[in-house]
Amino acid sequence: MKTLRLNDVTLEMSAFQEESEPKRKIAFTLHVTCEAYHDIAVLLYEKTFNVEVPERDLAFRGEITNYSTSLTNLYEAGAVSEFYIEITETDANADL
Repeated sequence: MKTLRLNDVTLEMSAFQEESEPKRKIAFTLHVTCEAYHDIAVLLYEKTFNVEVPERDLAFRGEITNYSTSLTNLYEAGAVSEFYIEITETDANADL
């Protein structure tokens, strides 16, 4: 499992893909529990992030360009949803 940092929040990804053409883009999956849902939702609403993937020596500024969840009601105890997220590098930013 890889570690991802979005705006200084560390997350554990269960899947990860990276592309560099035509723009740098990462796609990843998070398993989000009902207990963590609120904090993750608030983070993702920021939409634009300082992205770091330490294991890949990767850092850039990017925006969410695709997002989906496997479960929409995370308010039930014990519920876990798979969040699929793609973040694409923004045009005006170079490596951090």
